[in-house]
Amino acid sequence: MSTDSHTLNIIGSTEYVEIAGVKNIPAKIDTGADSSAIWASDINISEDGALIFCLFDQKSPLYTGKKLKTRDFAAKMVRSSHGDTEVRYRVKLKLKIASKSFETNFTLANRSRNKFPVLIGRRTLHKKGFIVDVSKSSVARQKPKTSVELNQELKKNPHEFHQKYIKGVE
Repeated sequence: MSTDSHTLNIIGSTEYVEIAGVKNIPAKIDTGADSSAIWASDINISEDGALIFCLFDQKSPLYTGKKLKTRDFAAKMVRSSHGDTEVRYRVKLKLKIASKSFETNFTLANRSRNKFPVLIGRRTLHKKGFIVDVSKSSVARQKPKTSVELNQELKKNPHEFHQKYIKGVE
């Protein structure tokens, strides 16, 4: 691997990043994903053709309500890890990761049911010279519940369990 034009930066499988001025965003570093994605809401096109959206949504502690507006956007067909395809808007946003700041493409997606509001894909990683060390992780993760714990919660209140885990409503 050539390092002529830049120094390689080693990052973990999760990192805190800054995007469009919002700091301390937990991000999943995913070398299996082609592109990067960010949780967005209130996505609309104005009558004059500009894309308007908010980062995150009201359920997120990262939500500011600030509307971002751009004319520099495109549509992209994206395949999920489950094999489903959907059309998403792609925008350029300023990303800061491991003390390196640059503009990169993100698709706008509803990531409310994902553990991480941001996914950094391999195009961004390769383009900017990052290497992922999967033994490192900057974001502390909660230990997943065991089947015993889940079933205890299910028996306690099946309706609330269904709303929380199956429908994603809290």
